[in-house]
Amino acid sequence: MKSLFKYMFAGLLAGTVLSSCSSDQLETQPTTSMSGASLMDNGNAALVPLNGIYRMLYTAGWSTGGNTHQCHGITAWTLAAEVMGEDHVMAAQGSGWYWYDAIYNVKSRYTSTTWRSYDLWNAYYTLISNANYILAAEETMKDGATVTANSALGQAYAIRAYGYFMLAQNFARTYKGHESEPCCPIYTEPTSADTKGQPRSTVQQVYDQIKSDINKAVELLANANCDRQHISHIDYSVACGIQARIALVMEDWATAKTAAHNAIKSSGKNILPVADFIGVNDSKKANVMWGAEIITDQVGMYASFFSHMDADMGAYGESARKQINKLLYAKMNPTDTRQAWWNPQDANNKSNGYQQEKFKFSDYQTWLGDYIFMRIEEMYLIAAEAECRLNQENEAKTDLMALMSKRDTGYTCDKTGTALGKTTCEWTGSLLEEILIQRRIELWGEAGRVFDIKRCKQGFVRTAEMGWPTAALLSGRPTDDPENYMWVLTIPQTEFDGNENMTGDKDQNPVGDTK
Repeated sequence: MKSLFKYMFAGLLAGTVLSSCSSDQLETQPTTSMSGASLMDNGNAALVPLNGIYRMLYTAGWSTGGNTHQCHGITAWTLAAEVMGEDHVMAAQGSGWYWYDAIYNVKSRYTSTTWRSYDLWNAYYTLISNANYILAAEETMKDGATVTANSALGQAYAIRAYGYFMLAQNFARTYKGHESEPCCPIYTEPTSADTKGQPRSTVQQVYDQIKSDINKAVELLANANCDRQHISHIDYSVACGIQARIALVMEDWATAKTAAHNAIKSSGKNILPVADFIGVNDSKKANVMWGAEIITDQVGMYASFFSHMDADMGAYGESARKQINKLLYAKMNPTDTRQAWWNPQDANNKSNGYQQEKFKFSDYQTWLGDYIFMRIEEMYLIAAEAECRLNQENEAKTDLMALMSKRDTGYTCDKTGTALGKTTCEWTGSLLEEILIQRRIELWGEAGRVFDIKRCKQGFVRTAEMGWPTAALLSGRPTDDPENYMWVLTIPQTEFDGNENMTGDKDQNPVGDTK
């Protein structure tokens, strides 16, 4: 069990910047300040441990022993999943960051603590571990200030749900049709170096835990009746948003619809015209539900999302340009204001995709730019998709038009049906496909494209016509088969070294593209 988690609670309580160390250096038992009594000594004291957890969601370098410039929290993990699909073109290898995710050349590196398998496994289990310490004080906390306890506990349940949800997304095939397959171990109690490692639970068991946790989070936060401290914290509306995301993957369309509408109604957020949130870098904007306000002493500089996206900074975004699939870009009408997010005329496009201008630093001198984790626009798209799949097409079009009326004055939609092609570029003309196309455009760079490909059970292909360079075409690999294992990561060797209930020969995911 020694190498399973990085126990950083002592540092998290102070909200310190986390350093990159070996797992043995980071095994720290919680201090006495973690007792339920001390958590409830006064009002917001119960929320203090959460601040450090939230800081992990945008701090670079703590989740891995190397390659830290591509490990900067949620935006890094999302970007890795983005470039694994077909829409987020990487025009060149550049310095190598994210390139190996894009060409599916990370799974064989599971023995290293510096590559994606270790990064994600360690990161999400660290979030879970720290949430478990808060939840262990639940009964004691209930004896204190109820409002504050509900808020702290609700956030901890949401964080644990999010951690297990993302583990399942990365280390197993999608939920529907694979319920009995192995997923990841479940821990719901505080852990230490002496904790006995658990075997892998099934996909169904993990999603049962995820559902239980997010449902508790929604219930507690609905009853918290207090304003959240910061946009980086999870409130009722964000918990509903996470619940909606989970329900999409589980194909629980009724819950997805309800949760998305609850998020919309409770958030107080509005769909903004493109011109009102240029750069997608300001967490104070009226459409941002959840994000991280990056202040001057917290910038990651090169180890940041915008350094990989913004070519004008002259950093990684210039040497490994991020561009849109040209065939997807062509799905926009000339009147679609989102065209401003990409530049087809950029001299550096060459034969590749169209240069992205969607994500930009807010201040080049100080490397500033806030991270956006969830926008209200996503909730309308989730609701529209769920309603379409429930054959509630009028409602689906209403939610779709709520977004598109702010994007394209010439947009209309008279499509119907739920047919999808075998691959994501085989067009059927259905309403469901149209909603998914608008999702691909609207959430480009924000949603982790490969996760949608997986849950929709479609394959994908990359072509030079889309703008992909020859080195990233994945020729001869089974990306067109939704049952492949290309997008199922290998489990890091450190887990097998420290968990007596898991062995590499029995529990490792396929290292190759197929089982």
